[in-house]
Amino acid sequence: MKITIVAVDLRSPAWASTAVEDYLTRFPRDWKVELKTVKEEPRHGQSKSDLMAAEADRIRKAIPKGSLLVTLDERGKDLTTVEFAKKLSAWQDSGESVAFVIGGTDGIDPALKQESRMMIRLSSMTLPHALARVILSEQIYRAWSILNNHPYHRA
Repeated sequence: MKITIVAVDLRSPAWASTAVEDYLTRFPRDWKVELKTVKEEPRHGQSKSDLMAAEADRIRKAIPKGSLLVTLDERGKDLTTVEFAKKLSAWQDSGESVAFVIGGTDGIDPALKQESRMMIRLSSMTLPHALARVILSEQIYRAWSILNNHPYHRA
């Protein structure tokens, strides 16, 4: 399975980058999980919609061709870890690559959200972008552990 996390670059602190990298190196070869960052649009004199549209163009270019698009949004579907694992399993069984998108400061362009197969949220609370990257990486790893009966997930 190939999974790409595409995140608008918001200068992730070292602790978050270290945590994400740690999770991304735990996967076996048949699960390729990577983080791609795209440049945040400069905020000088542009409208919010123009900023999000410019970031959306960069995001689209970073998404591997043919990937199923999942956007992270506070109004997205709330999944349990087991439900998330089942979604990943279904996508893996159908041979689909998945791209998860974490937007910038202003969120994700509405047109890009419309293109996504699914919108999910990581929490009912607002999370810093760096923490969202860590949580998503960890949840993908946890889902893998559930699907492979690995002892990481003990619930």
